[in-house]
Amino acid sequence: MPHLTSAAAGTASTDLQVGLGVPGYAHPLVAPAQWGELTRPGAPVHWAVLNVAGGPGIRPDPHCLEAAGRLRTAGVRVLGHLDVTYGARAFAEVISDAQRYVDWYRVGGFLLHRCPTERAALPEVRRAATTLRALLDDAHLVFGHGTHPYPGYAESADQLVTFSGAWSDYRWSQVAEWTADYPPERFCHFVHGVPRGHLDEALRIARWQGAGTIYFTDSTEQGGRADPWETMPGYWDDIVSRIGTGVSE
Repeated sequence: MPHLTSAAAGTASTDLQVGLGVPGYAHPLVAPAQWGELTRPGAPVHWAVLNVAGGPGIRPDPHCLEAAGRLRTAGVRVLGHLDVTYGARAFAEVISDAQRYVDWYRVGGFLLHRCPTERAALPEVRRAATTLRALLDDAHLVFGHGTHPYPGYAESADQLVTFSGAWSDYRWSQVAEWTADYPPERFCHFVHGVPRGHLDEALRIARWQGAGTIYFTDSTEQGGRADPWETMPGYWDDIVSRIGTGVSE
């Protein structure tokens, strides 16, 4: 990510410009306008996750093929969604899904959703990462922990999702001290339920905690009945404008 500059976590560097990592919208047939917005010229999108049907599906999906092609043409990296189920999913199943993503959708990397965090699970996750890099040259790997993992995971991933959750938790969250050893482009924050009036505050938290890739939305889980990442935030234009010109204090 050459357009990002490095700064230690916990420092409010005015040089740090965050960008967007999209955890995965609803199917392109259901949300064509949202997928189209990701290709807007100048939109600061680092990558977008393609989740066809809890993974790549059982056959190539024409709507997803079209959406992925448009993103690649616009210079947006497409990541395949791999659910590793906190380490419980069989290694062969994960790699099989990854192969289909590469063959069918020509992805540029993967989001390992529900990635383990504990030290004991690191060898198996490292094995998966090594295999994925052998499968795809220059694969961009994002470990979707959702919280701060054992520090050793940072050596196998390009990025770690160190926060994924509600605004009510994010505004009081603390960054792990070990993250200061890495530049901001190594970390991602996904936050749902962020009110429009608190958008600047959320962006400042991301800067102070050293997250180079973020996704904020005003959508909520609705008590666990909805996926807050499936819809575009109501303030999409606002956040694109703010991030595209840098985050102001």
